[in-house]
Amino acid sequence: QLACPLDLGCHSVERANLRIYDPKVDPEQIYSDLSYYLKVDWDWRSCITICQSAAEASSGAHAIAVLTEWDEFKTLDFESIYKSMVKPAFIFDGRAIMDLAKLKTIGFEAYAIGKPSLQ
Repeated sequence: QLACPLDLGCHSVERANLRIYDPKVDPEQIYSDLSYYLKVDWDWRSCITICQSAAEASSGAHAIAVLTEWDEFKTLDFESIYKSMVKPAFIFDGRAIMDLAKLKTIGFEAYAIGKPSLQ
């Protein structure tokens, strides 16, 4: 779920792919929201995949950004998710719903968006 504009221009140059999972929003609404915010002259849909689960979205990923406060994201099996990710594995909490200290003990490089990092 998007709450603010995104600029994916650099992602096309870097050949990054964005996988999105939102348990409450229909995929067509996600594409509609992205279309509204993305004003670029390249086919951004080619680097976007809408996933059916958080596990699918994070498998093989370098980083996770949690941008919604749905309860599901508080109770995910983060040990399994960590094992499925490329290392170092990063997680960014944009809603202050995650136990960053616990995520760090699992092995994540964990950060709260908009807050100083914990050392």
